Amino acid sequence: MAIEIKVPALGESVTSATVGKWLKQPGDAVAVDEPVVELETDKVSVEVPASAAGVLESQAVKEGDEVEVGAVLAILAEGAKAAAKPVASKPAEAPKKEATPAAEKKPALAATEAPAETDYDLVVIGAGPGGYVCAIRAAQLGFKVACVEKRATLGGTCLNVGCIPSKALLQSSENYHAAAHDFATHGIDIAGIKLNLAQMQKRKAGIVEANVKGVEYLFKKNGITWLKGLGKVEGTGRLTVDGKPVTAKHIVIAAGSDSAGLKGVDVDEKVIVTSTGALELSAVPKKLVVIGGGVIGLELGSVWHRLGADVTVVEFLDRLVPGTDNEVEAAFRKILTKQGLTMKLGHKVTKAEKTGKGVTLTVEPSQGGAAETLEADVVLLAIGRTAASKNMGLEEAGIALDNRGRIEVDEHFATNVPGVYAIGDVIRGPMLAHKAEEEGVAIAEILAGQAGHVNYDAIPGVIYTWPEVATVGFTEEQLKEKGVEYKVGKFPFMANGRARAVGMTDGFVKVIADAKTDRVLGTHIIGPGAGELIAECTMAIEFGASSEDIGRVCHAHPTLSEAVKEAALGVSGHSLNI
Repeated sequence: MAIEIKVPALGESVTSATVGKWLKQPGDAVAVDEPVVELETDKVSVEVPASAAGVLESQAVKEGDEVEVGAVLAILAEGAKAAAKPVASKPAEAPKKEATPAAEKKPALAATEAPAETDYDLVVIGAGPGGYVCAIRAAQLGFKVACVEKRATLGGTCLNVGCIPSKALLQSSENYHAAAHDFATHGIDIAGIKLNLAQMQKRKAGIVEANVKGVEYLFKKNGITWLKGLGKVEGTGRLTVDGKPVTAKHIVIAAGSDSAGLKGVDVDEKVIVTSTGALELSAVPKKLVVIGGGVIGLELGSVWHRLGADVTVVEFLDRLVPGTDNEVEAAFRKILTKQGLTMKLGHKVTKAEKTGKGVTLTVEPSQGGAAETLEADVVLLAIGRTAASKNMGLEEAGIALDNRGRIEVDEHFATNVPGVYAIGDVIRGPMLAHKAEEEGVAIAEILAGQAGHVNYDAIPGVIYTWPEVATVGFTEEQLKEKGVEYKVGKFPFMANGRARAVGMTDGFVKVIADAKTDRVLGTHIIGPGAGELIAECTMAIEFGASSEDIGRVCHAHPTLSEAVKEAALGVSGHSLNI
């Protein structure tokens, strides 16, 4: 059967490319997902792979030609002619009922040569948000799918020891704090409030179990096979799970990330813990030192502070949450300090010594200076996360990694080894569950011949402290660096009727729009419900809306969302309630 190889989607706003180099000539055997031609744009260089194994029959264009997205590049003859490829001929001639053809033939194949027959259309390594969503979307598109997961449960870090359990404890600790400190202002007097940490942890565990069981149900519903064990990539179409060979037309690596370590600070998940251990503490520490002023450290530091811990945050930089809008960060730091968290910014931890009573930390100014010591019952190491790319056979398979251990991919998530792709925390970009999910859907659709797409300028980020911080798009600082002229509209929650009614008036909404076109370039929110409010602004950026568009949309009254409308109106100086 003749198959047309066409110019694929090349990215947002890119409609054409130049034929740079033909990698295969008429008469050449081509393996599935093997690059056939290289295209050049002003942004990227793209290798176009074959969607099936066969022989290149003809070229429709020549090197140097300008081609549009969707144009035919070449014709591939699929089927019997593919046997002309020498390496593929042996497995193709083997009897179909041969006991273990994959195990016998794989050692003879090079890393970039695909098996003639495969166990699955797609195998995803990792069942976190990116991996399980990719598997589900691929199954919906008709692929025969398997997902490799070494944990005893599905869901990855996020559902097991990350996003979900941390949000459960955040909510419980907020309720406890409100009952102890805030309910009286509402006319609700509660005497003898007592913390039952065991019940709080039990509730969290129940929520985690419900979520991971939910993913297991979705696998069964969509006919996805769970391959339990450690997955290692061997090359195009080939991997092992706990040493057992598995073959696939496509492999997607979604292995996620691990907590980053720090020299001189040895984690035992008891008194020196990562986020995993911090979620399982059986008692509230009297003194908790958090190393790292990022999202994870501040969220979990807030949990234990509300429950009674004296919390100190040690951060190498002179600010919290790097990358956040400066004005938002300043307000955020002020609010957290007012709540009682101690901030030791511009400092680094050089040593952590366990004692009979806890941990003694040696702390020095980041830019040099006299050292001092801090005593803690528990130390939380939360300086970030690193790509989980080790012990997966990536180097042996020839898969390229960058200097931070992340898998290098092109604009369509393809690695340098044909047929192997990667998404989520294990590649470049923000380490966010929803970013991984979007990439999982995109690669599944790309492999199905559709135009999978992720707009990285419209990926929101949320810090689930109190108040919440949410951001999407560019900050003022980033736009200044780019030389983009912009306008800003701000609106404080103090002037919002609903915020006053619920007694949550800290913070503001900040909308940034292009000075000439009024297109929304970024939105930054600190205040109640920020994580929910940011969705409207994310959609505005995704669809190229202007600040006037947001301002002219009717928002229900009284709601917190009116603060977004008012900030958008403020870009042109037309806020109504301030």
